[in-house]
Amino acid sequence: MKKTVLMMVCLLTATMAFGDNHWVGTWGTAPQLVENNNNPPSPGLGNNSLRQIVQVSIGGEKVRLKLTNEFSTGSTEIKAVELAYAKTAGSSSEIDESSTVSLTFNGKAGVTMPAKGKAVSDPVNFQLNGRQNVAITIHYGSASSTSVSGHPGSRTTSYLKSGNTTDFSNATKTDHWYNILALEVEAPETAGAVAILGNSITDGRGSTTNEQNRWADVLSRRLLANEPTTQVGVLNMGIGGNCVLAGGLGPTASSRYQRDLFGQEGVKWIILFEAVNDLGGAQNGVQTAKRIIEVYKQIIREAHQKGIYVFGATITPFKGNNYYSADHENGRSTINKWVRTTKMLDGVIDFDKAVRNPQDTIAMQSQFLFENDWLHLNAKGYETMGGCIDLNLFTKTDPVSDAEDPEEPYDDAALWMEAEDLRTNTVGTAFRLVSDATASAGKCLETVTQTTPAPTDSIYMLATTFKVAKAGTYYVYGRVKCPSYDDDSYYWGIDESLENNRFANGIVTSGWEWKLIGSKMLQAGQHKLVIGGREDGASIDKLCITVNPEAPSGMGGNTTAVKTPHATRQATSTELFSLNGIRLTAEHAQGPCIAVSRAEDGAIISRKIVIRN
Repeated sequence: MKKTVLMMVCLLTATMAFGDNHWVGTWGTAPQLVENNNNPPSPGLGNNSLRQIVQVSIGGEKVRLKLTNEFSTGSTEIKAVELAYAKTAGSSSEIDESSTVSLTFNGKAGVTMPAKGKAVSDPVNFQLNGRQNVAITIHYGSASSTSVSGHPGSRTTSYLKSGNTTDFSNATKTDHWYNILALEVEAPETAGAVAILGNSITDGRGSTTNEQNRWADVLSRRLLANEPTTQVGVLNMGIGGNCVLAGGLGPTASSRYQRDLFGQEGVKWIILFEAVNDLGGAQNGVQTAKRIIEVYKQIIREAHQKGIYVFGATITPFKGNNYYSADHENGRSTINKWVRTTKMLDGVIDFDKAVRNPQDTIAMQSQFLFENDWLHLNAKGYETMGGCIDLNLFTKTDPVSDAEDPEEPYDDAALWMEAEDLRTNTVGTAFRLVSDATASAGKCLETVTQTTPAPTDSIYMLATTFKVAKAGTYYVYGRVKCPSYDDDSYYWGIDESLENNRFANGIVTSGWEWKLIGSKMLQAGQHKLVIGGREDGASIDKLCITVNPEAPSGMGGNTTAVKTPHATRQATSTELFSLNGIRLTAEHAQGPCIAVSRAEDGAIISRKIVIRN
């Protein structure tokens, strides 16, 4: 009787621990469209076999595999997939043959993934230990080798062989992963994973190929060796060359975080560690940093709604790299200060402090340099990064933070103007007034006519007078929408006529954004701002005149009562010409003539007149 009760208790405990099939990611990677130079080598994927090796984090007894075709333009046919214990971490294709298990997909040996599709295998019994090396062997049917979804920065060798084979001797080697997305284990409810959003420093550039010594790997080994954290999986979602906001390699972090963080199984923690590629190409480091912080805040809010802890990691130094400038360093400092002080995050990982040079804190310690590029770290540097993380972060039981950063006042003395208020019956009439629900006050102005050289007629200008209380450098920002490089510029001037060499250019946006139009040192007193259209298709919503060198955000502040100067058409000088262009004096002019006048507002006015004596 006692034995029966004990057996029932054990069964009940097992059911409670693994109830509802609690899956947790033990390995994963962030996919992208593989670049041409990283595509599968000959003989290619189609009708051939590929063995790829991964090193998992936590163990388990039942696993399932996820595959992806997300970026491929055609379908990918998988005829069969096997899992086995790999004998190395990637330096050879050898496996323990006796450990091999075949996967099924909805009960079938193979699966065809449509373009942009994915596939999940059926669960299979497969005993995994922590940090086990696993070989994933895929036998392809029809598959492209030029439109491939994968992860180029594997730091692990894969093996490609012709035909449907399990013999990978003399196989073609390639240090990339293709089509594999995640390996998951069935685990107790207490288990969970940390997903890391990062770029090449997380992806492992500078680590040793086939030695699995990225900083995320170092963290994983430490977690497994620490009794309270033995059930914490680590998912490396770094993409080399990735950006948070725009450009770079792979989908931006701002567009992929839903997939790579919230789309992973069993995620209980998130680490945010990405920004350096954005900063390295920034035109305004602080402004770029603030936009990245806004993305971070959005991720944090969404994670906290799901009960997920979020930790921020400081950006490591890059002085000595071509990314470095004083402006870009100001951007890095802005992000790091926010990470260290915000109440929104649930914890801080100070990578910057761990690897910086104590004698030159904006540079990395030379012992950590990879190829002396002063940006990426070597294996010793990654060991230091992974070793500096407080493992108690992954034993937190406090509720996730519900704090929000207080809104910082932008500039109490800033002047805010709706662009449409600067358009009158005689000034700015060449701009089209457009209704737009996403614009401040629901309206904006669109440049209709491309104007080169700089316009002299006030119908192509927006103008306002304003007064400043003290001398200083003043910045003019415009909330603009410029969808391409063919419609992304405005002429501007303060207290002077518009000139061909004074314009804001390259202010391409993906939507409404505040962009710097220009800046000038002004004395206290009254001044006149003029904005001129330059390229058709550019739209302007709002203007701000401020002493703050950082761009505003959102809709900006409340509009200020502005004074719009009326077009002054009173001529200050007039010259007369005959119809064939000969200059005439007033006393000799008669009959049809051309009068060319310069108005007080700088406009050139030409009109045909008839002089009768």
